[in-house]
Amino acid sequence: MKVIFNAKTFNKEMKNIIDYSTGFLDGVQTGKKQFLNNLGPEISELASQYIDSNARVDERSLHHIYEWYQAGDPSARLYNIKYTVSNLGLSFTADFKQSTTIRDGSRVPFYNKASIMESGQSVTIEPVRAQALRFEVGGQVIYTKRPVTIDNPGGNTAGKFAQVFDTFFGRYFSQAFLRSSGLAEYFNKPTVYKKNLAQGSRAGRSHGLNVGYRWVANARTA
Repeated sequence: MKVIFNAKTFNKEMKNIIDYSTGFLDGVQTGKKQFLNNLGPEISELASQYIDSNARVDERSLHHIYEWYQAGDPSARLYNIKYTVSNLGLSFTADFKQSTTIRDGSRVPFYNKASIMESGQSVTIEPVRAQALRFEVGGQVIYTKRPVTIDNPGGNTAGKFAQVFDTFFGRYFSQAFLRSSGLAEYFNKPTVYKKNLAQGSRAGRSHGLNVGYRWVANARTA
């Protein structure tokens, strides 16, 4: 019995498999940025919907980040949730928009409404064109020519947006989203690597790059 071993062919296949493997890993890194850019808008909107639902349940705490009398309405949001993709991964920040609606009894919008109420900053109101201020306290109408300082114009709103924002990203997103979306299971089972191994043993690095990139970049939530 005679066995002929073609070392040249074997070495070539092994080199291609190694090149395919390293190419796959490099493709994963390249595809990661595209995946995060795809995921960013989805997570931003999901976070916004989470905040909207909390505002509908607890209007007193979150009414300040919406136009007047529209707490929880997506079209009345006074906040933006933005995402950034970097070498560290995906990060999210939020800022506030100007209010354009006018509260009953007023003539102009509340400038910096969301940010002032979120910070718990006091507001001083004084007459500009009129000779006196008119406002209600406990159902009683009061007129005064002196400036009026409101210590807490939003009520129980100071820090409430930051709190619900942190709850979403610190608890729901990190503990539940990756699992419920199917992404955790998807990334824990890179079966695509094995399925393409035979072709990778012939094509080498270029095929690995393509497979790794597509596997990450095309990942989708359930």
